[in-house]
Amino acid sequence: MNCRLILIISLNLILLSCAQLPMDKSKKNNFNLQDKYINSGFALIYNDKMTKISKLEIRSLDIYHKFLKKGSSVKILNPKNGKYLIANVKSNKIKFSNFYNSVLSLRIAEDLELDIYEPYIQIVLISKNSAFVAKEPKMFDEEKMVAEKAPIDGILINDLNTKKSKKNKKKINIFSYSIKVADFYHKESAEMMINRIKNETSIKKLKVNKLSKTKYRVLIGPFNDIKSLKKSFEKMSTFNFENLEILKNV
Repeated sequence: MNCRLILIISLNLILLSCAQLPMDKSKKNNFNLQDKYINSGFALIYNDKMTKISKLEIRSLDIYHKFLKKGSSVKILNPKNGKYLIANVKSNKIKFSNFYNSVLSLRIAEDLELDIYEPYIQIVLISKNSAFVAKEPKMFDEEKMVAEKAPIDGILINDLNTKKSKKNKKKINIFSYSIKVADFYHKESAEMMINRIKNETSIKKLKVNKLSKTKYRVLIGPFNDIKSLKKSFEKMSTFNFENLEILKNV
């Protein structure tokens, strides 16, 4: 009898322990993907000739975005020179090409010293109260993506022993970009996505880059001109990815 009683008590203790696990709320909501939105790509600089786009005040710090909630605060960074500023999302209902990650005012472009022919920027959502209105992507269950910050150009450190004459050399700006489709935990999932893109589009420049043992990145490219880059990017719109990125090849 004693053995039976001990067994019953032990089983009850185990069940109670298991039942209490879901009650631990200390780890709940520690990470919110909505507060981690980041995207690198080309911006569209607004001007008065854009009659199909609602007016954006030239001297404002406002932007138009496809998904970020109206009123969201964002950090706009120019990776080429490291300059950045804080801007406000004026609307997410303005229609413009999916190739551009935002529409910027002229003031933002001037303050960041953006190249008007290559206005490459990084957008980071910084307001905790803002929300990322995500589209529902057409994905397989196995294709769960891993969010990761897009890389930016590295910082150049001057060698103190270098002759002064070398300081005047300008860095040659080479146009070379790739489209980041997604990061995957398993190589098989990344390869499955490549096969799907090949089957549903005419895109051919596809590859998988192994970043670590548990991170495989699907890339399209490289592209050496903005026309072909834009063409391939727009072909990917049929997949309804919520956060396609354009990464500068360094």
